[in-house]
Amino acid sequence: MADDSPGNVARAVTVEGVRLRFAASHMATLGDDLEPLHGHNYIARCRVDGTLTDDRWVIDFSILKRAVREACEELDHRFLLQRDSTLLDIVEDVAAWTVGFRGREYRFPASDVVALPIENSTAELLAEWVAGRVLASLAAGDHGNLTRIDVEIEEMPGQNGSYARDLPPDWPSTHGG
Repeated sequence: MADDSPGNVARAVTVEGVRLRFAASHMATLGDDLEPLHGHNYIARCRVDGTLTDDRWVIDFSILKRAVREACEELDHRFLLQRDSTLLDIVEDVAAWTVGFRGREYRFPASDVVALPIENSTAELLAEWVAGRVLASLAAGDHGNLTRIDVEIEEMPGQNGSYARDLPPDWPSTHGG
């Protein structure tokens, strides 16, 4: 007979699909250079691991999809600004964000920008940001059975960045995003 003790059994739920996407533009830095302004049609995938609830599931698919979809909607049709970049000169005013780099200057209407607390707008850091948003959303519910989150952001077919994190035993009281 199989050993079903928690250390020997892994269960997970994964969501991905048509509504877990966002189209956005960005300019990532690489070394001491800045990519040209460009965009992607990103696809998000999210997996959570955990123990079974009393209802015998890890989490309802619709709850996880909603959390991922809400994060994607925040990014959709926006310029993804890496607010914590040490290479870009970033100025915010009421109407616009101005981004400077080595004599180049870009001005974006504030309504078209999502200023993310990240150092670079890479797929890996976007995955981490999405994971934080998903965890914050799930922390409001009864999901203390979750033990791990994995988020993958696909920039284009064959190019993915991911973020994975084990959740502390007292999650969600210490979710921290």
